[in-house]
Amino acid sequence: MASTKKTAAAKKVEAPIDKRETFVSLQKNFADSEMPVEEKLKTLYKLQEADSEIDKIVQLRGELPAEVAALEEEIASMKERSAQMAAAVEAFNRTIADAKLSIAEHESAIEKYKHQRENIANSREYDSLSKEIENEELERMIQEKKINDSRLEIGNLKDQLDSVKENLQMRTEDLKAKKEELATIVESTAKEEAVLQERREALAAKIDARTMSAYERIRASVNNHLAVVGIYNGDSCGGCFNTITPQRRVDISSNRKLIICEHCGRIIINPDFE
Repeated sequence: MASTKKTAAAKKVEAPIDKRETFVSLQKNFADSEMPVEEKLKTLYKLQEADSEIDKIVQLRGELPAEVAALEEEIASMKERSAQMAAAVEAFNRTIADAKLSIAEHESAIEKYKHQRENIANSREYDSLSKEIENEELERMIQEKKINDSRLEIGNLKDQLDSVKENLQMRTEDLKAKKEELATIVESTAKEEAVLQERREALAAKIDARTMSAYERIRASVNNHLAVVGIYNGDSCGGCFNTITPQRRVDISSNRKLIICEHCGRIIINPDFE
């Protein structure tokens, strides 16, 4: 029974991580940990170091990954448009073929009605056959117009297709060049990045989930992605350069608590760690 009570007491109930968590509750959680506060602060500092080195590698790639992705999307769109235009050309070709068959049928009907009309003496039947011939000739003209319109559309589509193919070839060459450039950069930094990632994962594993969540949130909210900074010029935050009060500087130097900048929200660590 006593053993059960001890187990229950030792087991700490973790509250759910709140993305809007106050720094006061974060500081309390930071201090309430099996790992000494000073060691946690040093681990956070080393984590920030690793992340900053990874950021430099990412910056070295510059806009290339985004440019490659944009080109791939543009090329895919061009190919889809090209396929749609090619399908439209095929549809117009089918329209022309159908119209030619229809014209042949109308011409055959015209010849038949003309032949019948030659052997009719009755004026009413003669007028009726003449009307049929007129209708067939009108239908033939409609089909001929379809052929002319379709040929015009095919000509326009082929001009557009040529333009798309030309642009597609240029974009494909651009993509190839940018991919090669990106691959060269990635290859030159791959080993270094792998080592840094491994180091980062090892450091992150030492930090509790709540502190890690806050660290990632701060990194995402600032332009230079520095969540952990030292003291600048002896009395200012190394992130926003606002002055730190003497008492807070004493707290930072003591390595006994998590200190958050009142102005930018970054974690400020002892300059000795640097």
